[in-house]
Amino acid sequence: MGRRPEQRHRAGGRLGVLQGVHRDPIGHGADSPRSGRLVRRAGGETELTEQRAVDGLHLEVDGGVVVATIDRGEANLVSMEMCGALTDLLFDPPAGTRVLHLRAAPPVFCLGRDRGATDEDGLRVEAETLVALNRALREGRLLTVAEVGGDAAGYGVGLAALCDLSFTAPSARFWFPEVDAGLAPTVVLAWLPSLVSRTHAFRLTATGARVDGREAARLGLVTAVAERDEDLSALVTAEIGRLLSRSEHAQSEIRSFLRDSAGADAETVDRLAVDRLVANSLFLRRVAGGELADR
Repeated sequence: MGRRPEQRHRAGGRLGVLQGVHRDPIGHGADSPRSGRLVRRAGGETELTEQRAVDGLHLEVDGGVVVATIDRGEANLVSMEMCGALTDLLFDPPAGTRVLHLRAAPPVFCLGRDRGATDEDGLRVEAETLVALNRALREGRLLTVAEVGGDAAGYGVGLAALCDLSFTAPSARFWFPEVDAGLAPTVVLAWLPSLVSRTHAFRLTATGARVDGREAARLGLVTAVAERDEDLSALVTAEIGRLLSRSEHAQSEIRSFLRDSAGADAETVDRLAVDRLVANSLFLRRVAGGELADR
């Protein structure tokens, strides 16, 4: 059940959460009559092409924001096609857009992804598709903001956690169920320790422990938690507004520095900081005709 158009970017009530992971992800398909619908911004300079539309993923351009809504049944499992479409969108966004607003039709955010492959080649293609989207969330051309209004499990946690900013409802729950199937979630472990520390990464993945929105924010899985569930949409809208009101060039450089300095030794980071500050200052002087003050 998705939101009506008049409800977009408004604070609204939350309909509840699902109690468990979908039991048959391989056979699960898109069952919403609106799945795959592509919405164009009438009279705008930007539009999304039909090739970007896939079942279970609604895309809409709203000013400088691409709103991507996961709407794929009660578990909102993402398919490989949805992952590919999001990856392509992040690296090749519509002209004039700056932010990807990732959200989901209630009651959950995303309880994982399809698991259809059974042989080595198929499993490898699936894993590489997931990793490609993880990379696109960090390195793509759009800033990424997640609105987590319901439960997130497995790969769904990563969709939120790897965004530049992620905001959650306090009642949303986060967990990694792979251990219950005897699987070590290595695609998750590739990024999780950098956000929550090694010991918390181990506990979350080795026990499948569930944490609520407040604990997820405390651990660093998400940026912040709304005061109340009904405050989440307004919080996300305000944060996106702040991003759009600031320098696109500076934001791009901030993301680039955070990415390039991650894991580097202190000397390398210091040298990179000096080089980037000099280069950016010279760039701004050229653009502004020397109006940038020394600081």
